[in-house]
Amino acid sequence: MPIPTIIKVDLTRSPRENPALHNRYHPDIPPIAAVKPGKTFKVECVEWTGGQIKNDDSAEDILNVDLTQAHYLSGPIHVEGAEPGDYLEVEILEIQAYPGSEWGYTAIFDVNNGGGFLYDIFPRAAKTIWDFDGIYCTSRHIPGVKFAGLIHPGIIATAPSPKLLREWNKRESDLVSRDPNRVPPLAYLPYPETAHMGSLKGAKAMAAAKEAPRTIPPREHGGNVDIKNLSRGSKTWLPVYVPGANFSVGDLHFSIGDGELAFCGAIEMNGIITLRTKILKNGVSLHGNQRNPMCMPGPVETRFSKWLTFEGISVDDNGVQFHLDASLSFRQACLNAIQYFKRFGYTGEQCYMMLSAIPVEGRINAIVDVPNALCSLSVPTDVFDFDVLPTDGGHLCRVTLKPPKMDEEETPDPDVERRLKHKVFVKHDSFLKKSHL
Repeated sequence: MPIPTIIKVDLTRSPRENPALHNRYHPDIPPIAAVKPGKTFKVECVEWTGGQIKNDDSAEDILNVDLTQAHYLSGPIHVEGAEPGDYLEVEILEIQAYPGSEWGYTAIFDVNNGGGFLYDIFPRAAKTIWDFDGIYCTSRHIPGVKFAGLIHPGIIATAPSPKLLREWNKRESDLVSRDPNRVPPLAYLPYPETAHMGSLKGAKAMAAAKEAPRTIPPREHGGNVDIKNLSRGSKTWLPVYVPGANFSVGDLHFSIGDGELAFCGAIEMNGIITLRTKILKNGVSLHGNQRNPMCMPGPVETRFSKWLTFEGISVDDNGVQFHLDASLSFRQACLNAIQYFKRFGYTGEQCYMMLSAIPVEGRINAIVDVPNALCSLSVPTDVFDFDVLPTDGGHLCRVTLKPPKMDEEETPDPDVERRLKHKVFVKHDSFLKKSHL
């Protein structure tokens, strides 16, 4: 028997015309479909910006993307019998690219429009297009790299209760108030102007949009967790807050590295996901009242034979010591990796997007050895079509005509020939920062 598709999308039309999509969380958004526990079904999903990004060699769309519209999610989906206090088990059976849309993208957002983990080092917009060939992907913008994707949804989330919604808005508003003019902001607060409230219409939709939380962060209900191992065969247990759970899914990725460094660091894609649900009655209390969801990765994974691991400690770019700062340690591991791979001729931006998209492994390796936390970033060397391991004589440039200029006191010159050829970077002079990269 064919598996039913309960939510469909049309990539030729605006996602705002589709009542089966929404880009905010709110308990008043009506479910667009209903399923019975144990039944298998398919859901079609648009890439998270709703089609704003094009398969071309310009980053103008990244520079000008309207992030207030993201993420477009498919749903909500009512699960018969689910009640507040239950666990909703969501099992992923299959994920695939949307037919005719076998490509994806990775991007660096401009610092004034989203930024990223290393926004102070890479403040300008950039884009990489990846082409899918079955399970593999390659990019005309990052030569010498090929790997198998581990396709997964960035977001699976149940609808919040009114009480939980108020808690989110209060704590995130309090956070923003500590530094309201920060760029990028400390959090993204409700923004009704671009809210798409699914099938909720009229005055009710306008009222809900004013308080509807954005979809950017992960929260107690799941949300934007971006766990690359939640692929085929995985299971997630989500707390239920409203009758029917009203869960949504979207933000599909062909691949992602731990941390999704560039903010839009996954390989974003349109796709179709096949799911099955189960209800664990009173599951939240019976399993220790967890404050966040639990998950079990599936048996499908990418296999690599060699890894190169970069370490970072709690000392900043200027040599200032911090105390067990794991975020700083991870930053330093990432910067060390970028510095290393630039020796092969890649630009810093190419390295940043590459390490965001390929399935790198991030770890907190030590959190008790004061004053330094130790974090690591492990890069699978099998993805390169040339040897990247350390050698006696150092490295020769492999992917450009000459290695990038390296100067400790100046910002390195960009790879002008590559940028002119592909036009993947755009000029933006409002934010400049010198760095060792």
